[in-house]
Amino acid sequence: MSTSRQRRHKRVRKKVSGTPSKPRLNVYRSLKHIYAQVIDDLAGETLVSASTIEPAIRDEVDNGGNVEAAKEVGKLVAKRALEEGIEQVVFDRGGNKFHGRIKAVAEAARESGLEF
Repeated sequence: MSTSRQRRHKRVRKKVSGTPSKPRLNVYRSLKHIYAQVIDDLAGETLVSASTIEPAIRDEVDNGGNVEAAKEVGKLVAKRALEEGIEQVVFDRGGNKFHGRIKAVAEAARESGLEF
């Protein structure tokens, strides 16, 4: 992890924490894939998750490391969260800048019904 990203991540995590009523939507980006989790930090558990390594998304997209795949992950994590009764989340960009694939996940989740 680059030092700039580490500093941004610490700064974000000081302010952003997930509660049972408003869990944290965390996004992790690697070169080949993107992962999203809805986390309750008080209980220390992941409530729902989605990523490009799942067969549901892998069959739809050619490359897991692009904006198109990130949109699919955002839609899927929002759908799963709404099925669990989670309507509001706080967004944790994981120290990444809010553009590109991170922004695509956030916008797709918003369009699918999550509020943040």
